[in-house]
Amino acid sequence: MGTGLDFDKVAEKFDAWIPHMAPVSECLLNAIDAQPGERILDVATGTGEPALTLARRLQDQLEIIGVDAAEAMVRAARTKAALHGLRSLTFQCMPGESLAFGDAGFDAVLCRFGLMFFEDPKRGLGEMHRVLKPGGRLAVAVWSSAERMPTLAWAHQALRQRVPEELLPPLEKASALGEPGKLESLCRELGFQACQVHTAELVYHFPDFDAYWQTVEASGVLQAPLDSLAATEREAVRAEIASLSRQYQGDAGLAIPHEYLWLFARKAL
Repeated sequence: MGTGLDFDKVAEKFDAWIPHMAPVSECLLNAIDAQPGERILDVATGTGEPALTLARRLQDQLEIIGVDAAEAMVRAARTKAALHGLRSLTFQCMPGESLAFGDAGFDAVLCRFGLMFFEDPKRGLGEMHRVLKPGGRLAVAVWSSAERMPTLAWAHQALRQRVPEELLPPLEKASALGEPGKLESLCRELGFQACQVHTAELVYHFPDFDAYWQTVEASGVLQAPLDSLAATEREAVRAEIASLSRQYQGDAGLAIPHEYLWLFARKAL
């Protein structure tokens, strides 16, 4: 994907972030307002969200398919679906830019924090448009600008003089669709109608920095760059990020605000 992050390698650990991402899943699910009997596609589903949440709520009342380009992510999602006995939910390994489905087969398409990592986001949106039925709904969430993504920006700053560029966190890629008007422009260009882009805040809550850092290490998102460093350098990275985080530490704990954009659009009738 060219993101600086190997999603296959972090798949087994990535669920450490799922509780923190839940508000974004809720936002997208509310936007599409899935109904019994519909067919829903979750693109770049990762380890299965928000597809799993939707399936648990409307079990056996609709068909949901989740797709992701990382095989390990798909395996993890399938394991969770089987564990919960979600028969209406299936997962397939495929890139979002090349969906192996026929035209006009889905009532709604979701994509949570995946589109900006596509090699060709416009092509990915075009595929989502193609597989939607006339009048079908699209709900997409992407990160905002780099300066409004503090945790990724902190890691990038602390590591940029210490590791090769290919090991840096994907700050530029993650914020690639955060420029005002860019996502809406792409959607309109592809023929979507009723395009609405909203700005929203996602706050990561932790008791303190130690709890935050434990999640970072448990999730594996910085494993590759940290593993490339000597122990003293790893500790220096941690200390620098701890210092950067202090502005968000209060009596109630560590509350780190992030900004994201979410889009709702429809395919023309």
